[in-house]
Amino acid sequence: MAISIATIIREFSYNGMRFADPGPSFSPDQVRDLYSAQYPELTTASVDGPEVSGEVATWKFVRAAGAKGAHA
Repeated sequence: MAISIATIIREFSYNGMRFADPGPSFSPDQVRDLYSAQYPELTTASVDGPEVSGEVATWKFVRAAGAKGAHA
C-alpha cells in the first residue's frame, strides 16, 4: 500500500475577492495584516477557517458587524 502526500494550497478571501498566499511562513492573521495595507477594513476583520475542499484550504476574512454610532 502506497501513501501519497498532497500539498494543501492555502487561499484567502474577503467580500468575494481572492488573495494570493504570500507564503507558508505567514500565519492567517499575518496574511490579513499584510493585505490590510490595501484594504483598511481588514484591520478589524476576524479570520474564519480553514474550510478544506480537496487540496485547497480557504480562510475567510470577516468584517465585524456593528451599528455605527448606536448607543446602548
